[in-house]
Amino acid sequence: MKHIEKGSEPSSLTAYNKKVSSTTKWKAFNRNVKNDVYESILHEQGYICCYCGISISRKRCHIEHYRPKSKYTHLTFTYTNLISSCQGEDEQRPTKPVHCGHKKGGWFDEQLMISPLDPNCSKYFRYSGAGEILPTEEPEHQQAAETTITMLALNINKLKKMRRKVVDGVIEATKGLSEKEIKKLAEAYLERDETQSYVPFWATVSYVMQQFY
Repeated sequence: MKHIEKGSEPSSLTAYNKKVSSTTKWKAFNRNVKNDVYESILHEQGYICCYCGISISRKRCHIEHYRPKSKYTHLTFTYTNLISSCQGEDEQRPTKPVHCGHKKGGWFDEQLMISPLDPNCSKYFRYSGAGEILPTEEPEHQQAAETTITMLALNINKLKKMRRKVVDGVIEATKGLSEKEIKKLAEAYLERDETQSYVPFWATVSYVMQQFY
């Protein structure tokens, strides 16, 4: 999981929230304003999923309410609660196997859900050579990490296989390099590219590379 640094909300959303009723439903969200929100949060995240880190685009993601709109209705249109998760907009028939935002659904626990909005979120997880995402070894944080992994289905075979390829790629790329060279390579890997995108599974890449220096 990579930390998401929220920026300023789109001006269109600010204007919309001044007019919208507290009882307005998400389905009634103005399409143009919604598109502005999509563009903004996708850019903030570098076009990777807020939870698993898979590469996403406008057509392959949905706006995720970190605190579910079903329980936190007052946060339905609050920008700081809006992030972008993979697997498209259809909540009733999400792409299978279901994971991340659609898997989380209306579940939320302030103590057990690790937030990508937390600057320290990446410290709660480790990654194995087999592509598994594992909880931190720090006892006080293990339950939250394990619960988050389970509730987001972050260890389904699909994601493990994709992370395994990433791990193998990093290992291959660092063969024969000195620590200094690996650090330099890591800096390049972890920066946004010319399209302002981060490398898919950024957190996995970061973790694995740090094991070499």
